[in-house]
Amino acid sequence: MARRRLCELDDIRNGDALAFETPGDDVPNIFVVRKGGDVFGYLNDCPHWNISLDFVPGKFFTLDKRFIQCSNHGARFDPETGKCLFGPCRGQSLTAVPIAIEDGTLWLDEYEVRLAERGEWRLTPRPD
Repeated sequence: MARRRLCELDDIRNGDALAFETPGDDVPNIFVVRKGGDVFGYLNDCPHWNISLDFVPGKFFTLDKRFIQCSNHGARFDPETGKCLFGPCRGQSLTAVPIAIEDGTLWLDEYEVRLAERGEWRLTPRPD
């Protein structure tokens, strides 16, 4: 499977997130959340309206840093699971993107992304 180097783990402050561009105009960008030595990757796309979460680029969290927040309508998501806990998309989840950490470097497996039924994104591994 093809892979893309994103950054070093230390490039993301603990308890924060960093956005990355994806190729293609019709595919949402991604962002990676850091919690200690763990990272969680998601498409930057709210399941409620299929719009970017960060109205202010790169700002993904509530002020207290407890939740990822859609700045368009206030939905709040668990940073470790992507599940919506509050707001109009409650019970739905952000689309997870698998991120690997090797020797302190974050890697993204290259995936084909397409919009499926009901506005949900589907990721399919891209062959080498």
